[in-house]
Formats: sequence, structure tokens, C-alpha cells
Amino acid sequence: MSEDKPHQNLAIIGHVDHGKSTLVGRLLYETGSVPEHVIEQHKEEAEEKGKGGFEFAYVMDNLAEERERGVTIDIAHQEFDTDEYFFTIVDCPGHRDFVKNMITGASQADNAVLVVAADDGVQPQTQEHVFLARTLGIGEMIVAINKMDLVDYEEGRYQEAVEEVTDLLNQVRFDTENAKFIPVSAFEGDNIASESENTDWYDGEILLEALNALPEPEPPTDAPLRLPIQDVYTISGIGTVPVGRVETGMLNTGDNVSFQPSDVGGEVKTIEMHHEEVPQAGPGDNVGFNVRGIGQDDIRRGDVCGPAEDPPSVAETFQARIVVMQHPSVITAGYTPVFHAHTAQVACTIESIDQKIDPATGEAEEENPDFIQNGDAAVVTIRPQKPLSIESASEIPELGSFAIRDMGQTIAAGQVMKVNERE
Repeated sequence: MSEDKPHQNLAIIGHVDHGKSTLVGRLLYETGSVPEHVIEQHKEEAEEKGKGGFEFAYVMDNLAEERERGVTIDIAHQEFDTDEYFFTIVDCPGHRDFVKNMITGASQADNAVLVVAADDGVQPQTQEHVFLARTLGIGEMIVAINKMDLVDYEEGRYQEAVEEVTDLLNQVRFDTENAKFIPVSAFEGDNIASESENTDWYDGEILLEALNALPEPEPPTDAPLRLPIQDVYTISGIGTVPVGRVETGMLNTGDNVSFQPSDVGGEVKTIEMHHEEVPQAGPGDNVGFNVRGIGQDDIRRGDVCGPAEDPPSVAETFQARIVVMQHPSVITAGYTPVFHAHTAQVACTIESIDQKIDPATGEAEEENPDFIQNGDAAVVTIRPQKPLSIESASEIPELGSFAIRDMGQTIAAGQVMKVNERE
């Protein structure tokens, strides 16, 4: 795995039964990203269970099971290299926290692969994920029409699926000009790493070529510094060391910084990365740093560090566009779930539901509806129960998305449209 290639976060989205895990398994397998001994071990297990030849799917099934059991998996399983990029798969497909991880901070996806099964077409979950991708500002979409082996590699079935997905993308105003459609079988390996003889009617790019051709994400170095704090340590000989990942802008020694909402600040004395002192850090860098005059109790996880002259916004209230994904009943004004934004987790009250939006067009359907429920999109006004630093997505997208969680699941996702800052 080389460090010198540009990095991309890739979301793999689509209906749970359409073969996402198998596709991920196949990508890891074909790019040599699953250690040989792991494959051998799975091969033996698979053969014992009479499932020979199924090893990469088996690799993924095991990963998924271990995930569900809460075993943390060596991150290597979710990274792969192509000729052009070093990819990180944004969390494991189908995993219940997938959405939360796709939204908050470090793992925001740059681009996505949408998996749609040729034999099943567009399903409600396909629709939900596409709308989510659109809401969260995912750049380009590669559409893998999977399970072509189950429809005898028929071009007609592929074309039907392409039409269905094109309609869906057009509905949510996704740019279909640039969307690529590829007939694949993740299970058999067709058109993933090499061209398939089974689809001689198809002459477009195969999946790895399409991944290589994705545009390179621009690191947000010109934006103002925003560095959400993950932890605060006390280290002998240095003092208080906040730790976090630079989302936007640059952090330099000598900078005057401000931590919000704690509302304290000072001069950056030292910056450490990979246990070495560095003069500067930029987007994507995980750093520990020390600020003159800041004590352990002055700041906490969820604070955001920014320039003293352009401090991070702290919301009295904010207006946001949300998509409700799974809620057992209805959401009304006064509902107070937990909002996860960058490293902060804050209970927030939905003060008013301002508009219901048609997810297909983004147009307002209804002003001030009484409630919203599964599948609805809406503009809402939100009041954090304690100070929260958050930014408008149009200004600093990296700090403008959030997930709403309640009852142990992600029930909605959203983007900040406007922050009304506290006085």
C-alpha cells in the first residue's frame, strides 16, 4: 500500500441483498488486499461446508459477522489500491452504523459505487441510499448492475436496470451525464478486474477502470482551519494535548487558535504527527498539539479548533435539510434525539418542521407539516440542548453534515443550511 497515491473515501451503497459485501470482497480479493493466509483459511472452511470457490464472498461474510459481534477488524480489510488511488471503503456495507460513519467527519465519502441487482432492480433502500448520497454531496456515482450471472448475462435485463436507475438518479437531480453503468457479477468476477466474455455486448469500462477514472478530490486547504477534537490528554513535560483530525485549512505552530464552543484560545506551541514534531498540518492529518495557556479542563471532545480571527460557529439554532430513514412512528416538533456531528454528540430538539420536501425533486411539498416519517425529507429548525459548533454545508461541507440517532440506530441524516450563531 503506497502512501504517495491520492486517497479516496469510497461509499458502497445500495440494497442490502444486492451483493455489496460480495462486491467489496471481490475488490479486495482482486487488488490483493486480503492477505493470502486469510483466503486460504476461508477456502478450507468453505470447502468443509461444501462451498468451494466461494472464498472471497466467505471472507466478506466473516468480516460482516465479526463486525456485528462488535469485534473490531483490522482496517486493512477495508482498504485497497488501484493504479491511480488508494481507496478506503467507508465502513462495511450493510453495517448498522454505516450511515452514521458515512456522514460524520473523517469518513465522509468522496464518491460512491451504487450496487443494483440485475434480477431485482431498484428497491426502496436503493432509493434511500441514492437520496442520501445526493443530500450528502457525493461527487460521482458508479453504478454496478450486479448479479448478471443470475440473468444469464442478458443485455436486455441490464438495459432495463440502467433505465430504472437513470430515472431514479434524474429524480434526485443526480448528474446522470457522468454516471457510469457497468454490468458485473461480483460472485463470478465479471467486469470487475478484467473484461468478461459473458458480456460481449458491453464495451464500456470495467469496475477497476471506472474507479481509476474518478476525479481526484481537492483537499480543502484554502478553507479556514477546522479541527474537531477527539480527545484531550495530559502529557508530562508538554501539558495539555488535544488530539483530532484536521478537516479543513492548515494548522501552523505560532497560530492563534480558538476552541468552540468552550470559547478558549491561545497560541499553538507544538504540533505532533506520528510521534514527530512538525511545523504544519493539513486536511486529513491526525495531530496532537499543545496550545499555550490551555488546561485539560478548558476543552473537551466535540470542541472545534479554528483561527482566533475566524472562530468556528456555535449554533443557538440551525436550519437543516434532513432525510428520515428509520423511525418506528412519526417525528414531530419537540422531538429531542442525539445529533452526531464531527466528534460532537449533543441532544438537540427539533423546534419546528418548516417544510416537507419531495425527495424526488427537492421542491417544497408542504409548509409547516404536523409530522414527518420514514422516507420523508424535510427542512427543520434545530436547537442544541448544549452548545454545539457546526457549520453551514455550503461554506464548510466537512462540518456541515450530521446523523440523528435514537434507540440505538441512525434514524435520519442531514445537512446544515444555515447557522444562527449564539450571541
